[in-house]
Amino acid sequence: MKKTMYVDSILVKGEWKTKQVMTIESGSILDIVDSSDEESKKLESKDLQGIHEHIKGTVIPGYVDTQVNGGGGVMFNHAPTLESVNTIAKAHAQFGTTSLFPTLITDDFATICSAADAISQAIDLNHPSIQGVHFEGPHLSVAKKGVHKAAHIRSISDEELAVYTRKDIGQVIVTVAPENVSPEIIRTLVSDNVVVALGHSNAPYEVVQQALDAGATGFTHLFNAMSPLTSREPGMVGAAFLSDAICGLIVDHQHLHKKSAELACKVKGEEGIMLVTDAMAHVGGTQDTVAFFDTKITRTRTLTGEKLTTPDGTLAGSCLDMHSALRHCVNDLGIKLKSASVMASTTASYFTHSLDNIGQLVPGAAANFVVLDDKLDLKSVWQQGVNILNND
Repeated sequence: MKKTMYVDSILVKGEWKTKQVMTIESGSILDIVDSSDEESKKLESKDLQGIHEHIKGTVIPGYVDTQVNGGGGVMFNHAPTLESVNTIAKAHAQFGTTSLFPTLITDDFATICSAADAISQAIDLNHPSIQGVHFEGPHLSVAKKGVHKAAHIRSISDEELAVYTRKDIGQVIVTVAPENVSPEIIRTLVSDNVVVALGHSNAPYEVVQQALDAGATGFTHLFNAMSPLTSREPGMVGAAFLSDAICGLIVDHQHLHKKSAELACKVKGEEGIMLVTDAMAHVGGTQDTVAFFDTKITRTRTLTGEKLTTPDGTLAGSCLDMHSALRHCVNDLGIKLKSASVMASTTASYFTHSLDNIGQLVPGAAANFVVLDDKLDLKSVWQQGVNILNND
């Protein structure tokens, strides 16, 4: 059944359009066209025959998050099951995230296999949110491990390569440290359609560049857990700025100074930055403290917002949601809503080879979108043409 919507304002291919009629069929956008005078008169006279919805507000693509460790009280590492995937997706959907990549933090091989199996089940069931999986580790640098468990950090095995290149788990993202993974292995992964991101690394510029030349196309949470830019050593940060690779950015005002985030956005532009949450179980959950391997992660309130830390003060992911990330960009960094929307959706979909289906509102793409009011509050969330959240 077709559903026709009159939209006050909508972002289409990076341009704002007003008074549009969007037609949806079988969960996808059929077309978006200028409204006719006749349709406008129908609205003015309250005659909505032929128009099923009047979307009042600003429509932008549903958010795409490539780094989601947990949500709704669940950590993917602790329970790598289909049930957990469902819980995490539901928790983030209420904040406008209509597409995501459950992320497995460094763990043992058995957990990697369980995570892959859970994603395979979700893909097989055509889960509307799940696009694939992100393995953040275990092939990282101990020197820049952050909250990752050092005992599990290791080189890639043939068995792990076989998991990463499975064809039943959607699009796979693997974060590696280039000093721990050779250019040859990166080429192997990329040739099998795996998206390789660089992060949790203390590598010098030249080693990072070799990984980029081998096919790595992204950086995981820019600035955090990577070799810094200095006067005599550009490091991973310098390589990221000089490359065309896409950088994940956690704009929660805890991982980055506001001016560092602003600098990254100015240097890389909207097509080079994708907003990510690095969310833990706390997002969409009520717990302030959750177990994490042999430690715990606690939510605390600060003057700049909420942050998550282990008992020794190490940052441990975030309690950020994608809608808050977008608002921070607009309200605190001075970024235009159009650009913030691109960074919250389109750039990530390009990074994950899924631009035809998610991350933009065009004919043929999934009808995934959020509706904002003039204060950037979230009015409603639509996934595959279904209204899954209504705050009106």
